[in-house]
Amino acid sequence: MGNYKETTAIVIPALDPDQRMVELVRGLYENGYANIILVDDGSMIENRKYFKECKEQYHCKIIRHVVNFGKGMALKSAFNHILDNCPDITGAVTVDCDGQHILNDIDNCARLTYENPDKLILGCRQFHDTAIPWRSRFGNKLTRNVIRMLCGIHVSDTQTGLRGLPVPLLASHFAATKGERFEYEMNMLITAREYQIPVKEFPIQTIYLEGNESSHFNPFRDSIRIYKVFLKFMLTSLSSFIIDIALFSLLGFLLRPVIPDDVLIFRNAVFGGSLLTLVRTVISRLVSSLYNFFMNKKQVFRNDSKSPVIFVRYYILCIVQLILSWLLVDHFLGFITYRTVRKCIIDTILFTVSFQIQREWVFKNQK
Repeated sequence: MGNYKETTAIVIPALDPDQRMVELVRGLYENGYANIILVDDGSMIENRKYFKECKEQYHCKIIRHVVNFGKGMALKSAFNHILDNCPDITGAVTVDCDGQHILNDIDNCARLTYENPDKLILGCRQFHDTAIPWRSRFGNKLTRNVIRMLCGIHVSDTQTGLRGLPVPLLASHFAATKGERFEYEMNMLITAREYQIPVKEFPIQTIYLEGNESSHFNPFRDSIRIYKVFLKFMLTSLSSFIIDIALFSLLGFLLRPVIPDDVLIFRNAVFGGSLLTLVRTVISRLVSSLYNFFMNKKQVFRNDSKSPVIFVRYYILCIVQLILSWLLVDHFLGFITYRTVRKCIIDTILFTVSFQIQREWVFKNQK
């Protein structure tokens, strides 16, 4: 095996760093890493001295953004530099600038990246330690569970900054992955899932200096960016749900004089159901599902295929969901008097199952 340190680029994005970045670079340089790329993402003039020191003493490559574009853009600037100017580099390892990653963990990440040219490597923190700030433990647990449920991504640390990216994957996928700020790292995982890129995790030491005060992560603003793809699905589903429920309620007032509640389909204790409920469900679901289909296809799952198979799959799922909704509204949660309330509860459960099926079968891109 060749010397992976000679063919690995260490990428360090930084905004207003301090002496800890210099110490990190010094340790990397003394340990044999000669390809160190620092991205100054719009630091104030008084903080640029640290980049200058790293360049003069440890021969780092400096990429400077005149304004703050965000961590995602900083990483992609370095990746594009590698692809355009560094033909001997086989992989890149991203490292935070504030000393949260120790040299031994960075070294393990570089080695695993060299040994696994077809995998995304993640250095995953261990969140069972109560010394870790509460917001970090809560945020990671929440994000980990959300993307596991919604995207089928199973990783233990969704926001780790220590990652190994082989050059072939940079060229084919990650350099073009969308995202400008912290959401880029989440989108990287979604890209890996979409294109079936294997993810290899390894444990790293978890360090939070000064309560993680040096982090530029804004809990509200950057969480919105990270969850944007999920929020779009929720908003699309919510608007479809409102259309469905509004039509279901309206049709009840309009059709009850024409179709009484006691008119049944299949007078059977198990399979029987109100004709009025069926008609209301069919019409409201047809309208809301057409809206939902086009919104999910274009805005959520970003499937550009024009194959009619997708439409057929969607409506197979829709019909099955409709039948279940119809039967369960009449035969489940009978202690709740109002059918509309029962429908809200039942359709919420069916919605969760439906998303999984849409992601894995209906709208799954064949790439």
